[in-house]
Amino acid sequence: MKNLPLLQQHDLRRALHNEVHSRPPEALPDNTAVFCTVMWADAAERAASRQWLHQLLRDLQLPVPDAEANHLRLDLGNGRLRWELHTEFVSWTWMVPIRPEALDEAELPSASDLVPAQWLAGLPGRCLLAMNAWVLPASPALEKKVEQRWLYEDKLVASQASDQKAHIYTDFSIHSDGASRLFVLNQGLSAARSGRLVQRLLEIETYRMAALLGLPAARETMEKLASTESELADLSSAIRSAGAASEPQLLDQLTRLAAQVESQYAAHHSRFSASTAYFALVQQRVGDIQETRLGSYQTIGDFMDRRLTPARNTCVSAHQRLEALSQRVSRLSNLLQTRVDISQKQGRQEVLKAMNERQGLQLKMQSTVEGLSVAAITYYITGLISYLAKGLQKWGWPLSPETTAALAIPVIGLGVWWSIRRMHHRLFHGSADQH
Repeated sequence: MKNLPLLQQHDLRRALHNEVHSRPPEALPDNTAVFCTVMWADAAERAASRQWLHQLLRDLQLPVPDAEANHLRLDLGNGRLRWELHTEFVSWTWMVPIRPEALDEAELPSASDLVPAQWLAGLPGRCLLAMNAWVLPASPALEKKVEQRWLYEDKLVASQASDQKAHIYTDFSIHSDGASRLFVLNQGLSAARSGRLVQRLLEIETYRMAALLGLPAARETMEKLASTESELADLSSAIRSAGAASEPQLLDQLTRLAAQVESQYAAHHSRFSASTAYFALVQQRVGDIQETRLGSYQTIGDFMDRRLTPARNTCVSAHQRLEALSQRVSRLSNLLQTRVDISQKQGRQEVLKAMNERQGLQLKMQSTVEGLSVAAITYYITGLISYLAKGLQKWGWPLSPETTAALAIPVIGLGVWWSIRRMHHRLFHGSADQH
């Protein structure tokens, strides 16, 4: 087959191609003990977890992976370690072979025995899950021990999985050693299929615990929503009967309530969204194991439906109520803001109306003043003409000063009046034409 030409590669091509092969399951033959702990961690704790892993590798004189690695499988000689870095948690899984005769001892052998207690106690983050799992060959005697000795019989959950080639037993309880327990009794699965089954079962428990982290937030939100919804109802009633004077105060109260609701929404939205995603993953993984009923025991799917559905519905209900309340507050705020804006516009219109009335009054007063101005100017000019006529009599002016003044009054008054009107026309109408 001919090699492809040297094509320009996308920066993420190889990483995206390898993504489907990331985190492959471990092959788990019979008589294997598994210990998994999930540490809930923030960004700083996840970085510390990576450093914790690097220190372990250096102590074992093993190569340290690159800084971008989020998954590592490590052979420790007497067992194997699987490390996975996720968005919100870090999982550590140890796998060790066990002797069949060890199952007859007083205590069950655990893969956690491989881990130094001091080193395990120093893992960064907060423990969300600690689970011991065993992959054992199926036998009636072993199933009896699992049902009556190693698990709480009154809480037992059991089913057949993987085409009825494996029996799964658990009780979803934390035992005296601080870990929960899971048994996979193999009836013909290959080591690879057993590994896939155990990985899915561990993921079911991990995602179940992660999904339930939204439940305390949902309960807290429900308690706060009751009082917030009551306050919003009271504000709605007050707004319906409010006058223009009280609207600004109501708008201030509504703004404060909106800030409170948005604060709750911002605080819990991401947790509710994550819980919804984790609930979906739990449901998907339960379907992946292809379980069927084993005797009279309830299956894992039955257990999840009965115990997990109410918590999921609580989270969904709290999220929906919070979103609905946010939208109601926003609509009411817009309504009240519109009313305030209308009131302010009406107030501005009244101010403009009062200004127009004052302007009209000023124009009337101005007209009165103009009449007086015409009379005053006419009187002043007539007096000048009278003096002029007295002086002109010596040069032969035929009319007396009084007669000259009397004849000049109409002409002067008319001229003054026409000049003032023309000046007003230029000032006011000329400005209006320019605009």
